[in-house]
Amino acid sequence: MLYTLDGFWQADIGDGNSYSMYLPGTLDESQIGHRDCGSSKWHPDVDMGNMQEDFAPDTPITTRFTRKYTYEGAVRLTRSFTFAEPSGKRVFLEAERARCLALLVDGKEVPCFREATISTPYVFEVTGLLNGTHEITLVSDNSYPGLPHDEICYSSAATDETQTNWNGILGYLRLRIEDPIFLESVRVYPRGNVLTVKAGICAAMPWSGTLSVDSEALEASASVSVSVEEGTAEIVLEKLAFNEDVKHWDEYEGNLYHLTASLSGGMKKTVSFGVRDFGADVDGRLTLNGRVIFLRSEANCAVFPETGHASMSAEEWMEILQIYQSYGVNCMRFHSHCPPEAAFTAADRLGMMMQPELSCWNPKDAFESEDSFSYYQAELTGIIRMLANHPSFVMLTLGNELHGSEKGHERMGKLLAMARGLDSTRLYANGSNVHYGAIGCDRGSDFYTSQKFCGEDLRGTHANMQGYINRCYPNAMNNYDETMTHLRKTYAKPVFSFEVGQFEILPDFRELADFHGVSYPANLKAVQERVRERGLAEVWERYVEATGMLARIGYREEIEAAMRTEQLSGISLLGLQDFPGQGTALVGMLNSHLKPKPYGFAKPEAFKAFFADQLPLVLLPKYTYESTEVLKADVKVANYGKRELAGFLRYELCGQGFCMEMHSETRKICPAGKLTKAGTLEIPLEAVDRPMRLNLTVSIETVSNCYPIWVYPLARLDCPDTVFETEHFNEQAKTALEAGKTVYLTPPSTKEALPCSIQGQFTTDFWSVGTFAGQEGGMGLLIDTGHPIFQDFPTEFHTNWQWWPMATQRAVILPEKFDVIITEMDSYAFLRPMALLLECRCGKGKLLFSSMGLQNLQQYPEARALLSSIYRYLESKDFMPLQEIAPEVIETLVW
Repeated sequence: MLYTLDGFWQADIGDGNSYSMYLPGTLDESQIGHRDCGSSKWHPDVDMGNMQEDFAPDTPITTRFTRKYTYEGAVRLTRSFTFAEPSGKRVFLEAERARCLALLVDGKEVPCFREATISTPYVFEVTGLLNGTHEITLVSDNSYPGLPHDEICYSSAATDETQTNWNGILGYLRLRIEDPIFLESVRVYPRGNVLTVKAGICAAMPWSGTLSVDSEALEASASVSVSVEEGTAEIVLEKLAFNEDVKHWDEYEGNLYHLTASLSGGMKKTVSFGVRDFGADVDGRLTLNGRVIFLRSEANCAVFPETGHASMSAEEWMEILQIYQSYGVNCMRFHSHCPPEAAFTAADRLGMMMQPELSCWNPKDAFESEDSFSYYQAELTGIIRMLANHPSFVMLTLGNELHGSEKGHERMGKLLAMARGLDSTRLYANGSNVHYGAIGCDRGSDFYTSQKFCGEDLRGTHANMQGYINRCYPNAMNNYDETMTHLRKTYAKPVFSFEVGQFEILPDFRELADFHGVSYPANLKAVQERVRERGLAEVWERYVEATGMLARIGYREEIEAAMRTEQLSGISLLGLQDFPGQGTALVGMLNSHLKPKPYGFAKPEAFKAFFADQLPLVLLPKYTYESTEVLKADVKVANYGKRELAGFLRYELCGQGFCMEMHSETRKICPAGKLTKAGTLEIPLEAVDRPMRLNLTVSIETVSNCYPIWVYPLARLDCPDTVFETEHFNEQAKTALEAGKTVYLTPPSTKEALPCSIQGQFTTDFWSVGTFAGQEGGMGLLIDTGHPIFQDFPTEFHTNWQWWPMATQRAVILPEKFDVIITEMDSYAFLRPMALLLECRCGKGKLLFSSMGLQNLQQYPEARALLSSIYRYLESKDFMPLQEIAPEVIETLVW
């Protein structure tokens, strides 16, 4: 029997005022607290280059969302009520989720019935204390007295960068009525063909009787005689056999059963569970029910801008998880937090795997203090017990990016041993990206998830633009086989990559209309105002779209590189949802409200096309070719679905009125759980008679994948006689302009030649310049596709692979906004006007200015083709620039 305590309570935060507050709820939601001055910052790890921000009294916070109300400390929540306590019963007060919580009845403190944490429910026994009219006071304290404050507040469980360090009570707040002898818990642990049941009996007096269990999943019911003393005892029933036709809980399949435990005398408790095995095979690959799977994980950082806290209902979590599933996600990693149990209830129904973490982010000395070690033992125990019956709960780590000394690592080992002792049906690791991968794998962990292994990459992009995607000429062959070969010398368990992607997208201001709750987007509004000041408002949506398209290209390469790695068990992204803090890291296909951004790049089906369990992979040595070449590439099929793929390998190379089709002569079989070579493509390109952008589509059965290919006939590379080509804006160039001639100004793309410039890169910024200040801010190219200069150089409006040699050159910073043919978009932190290619009337002549240094990129077919297209344009009647730029301005751009 349950009795709700929902309603209005009086709140006292010690400021001399009394406030009315509705529970369940938070101070923020009841508009109680102080102005958010930004004093609560995320962890100041100087090695990460975090930019600090000083706040004057009226300075808006520009590095994260602003809380409309904030308060850290104790709040006393009081109400009086009348309750008739049932005779002969026990009464418990329960709060599903709170910070540090104490209970007073008529001013007298009541001890916790069992040890509680910020991730698990609080329970107080109040038997005999509430009969009649009484005053109840709940003291909630989000300053975490006696607990590891910094670890908790840096984590996603309480950081103001996302969830907020809210104060209050969430979920259920109720009185629970029980018999003197009752089943406190029933935990169900399937393994193989049998089931173990652990029943917790809570007795107010010694008791003897029978415990029985029954389920439609079992061959037969089972019972055992028990005798318990006063207190709590755990009774274990082992090796209960399943029915032969029992259905497994699986990816996409939320097959659930019920089990009822009964005590003689009529007390019953029914729980739901799923029959599933999660583990690893002999090759160190993750398995679900014995089949090899590929983890397609997403990091959830608890971004809930309307409430400032995680959703508490299964229905809301159904919607949340279905959105992620629509993008191809099959596992949710909860970055340094554990969501409410409702999230796991929803995941159970949907067949979504879940990886919670302890509320710990300590990049210095994790678990070394006594309060830290003591608290996280309690939190670990509470989470594992709370989630025991949820088949979706498959993995857990002790926190995010933990660092520690020998003492800290020794304690990590003890925590892992404790976890396995409580529940051996899950996998556990000492952390996610421990020591940023610098010290390699922890042999005591059941899996390894990191960005690196001892300096060797497990993802293609890192902070400050490190990684092969920005450093190496593009292809579709890169993988992490070499890293895995070295890793496997010392570690034989599953490995998956960590926080992959982090490609920033410029902010979409249409989200501003969605803010109605506890957070205020001062950071986004500040950017919007700067955009208006810089005269970019009319083109801004095109900027957003161009950066989003480029970000998706980067995410795809990261995903396919992981899938090309035979021994890798998966990939964990960061992320599909915008992160509102840490300098404002807008990396998502989804905005902070978990809505797809209103552009083509963010459509779920476009992302799921390559974020899938079955995918043909063409191992292209490059994306650009000349028509004299033969496109030759192996094709592999990554099949991590539930059945084999069998059929003819088919391909077509089509576009711009050109099409070639072919299929394999023999039928290919691609077993489930394998990366299989399915064939080799050899496509002569001699029939391509003009520059083309083609689509290479490869398929087997009903699964397919499509790659862009650019093909160019041999380029004309001689500058027209009518054009004066120069690397310097010298007297000769000025004289030519004064004579009314055409000048092609193409300095080397160096800092010396272009003193007012930035180093370009292929991808957009990594995460945010507010976190990683070592990057220069380039956000990719916006290309005027309607300009006649691209008549012989097919291009989209955004950066794609054929732009890699040019995009990685320098972009010149203009003294003011001009009309530009190729714009280098800038980070919202700077919004500088920048260009790679522009034209103007200058003096009495005409000028085309390039910062790409194409003359030094002639080893690339695409650079030759672009230069040829430029030459053709310069001697054509189309070269009639409208804007005028004074020679003195051009002189400031070039050394």
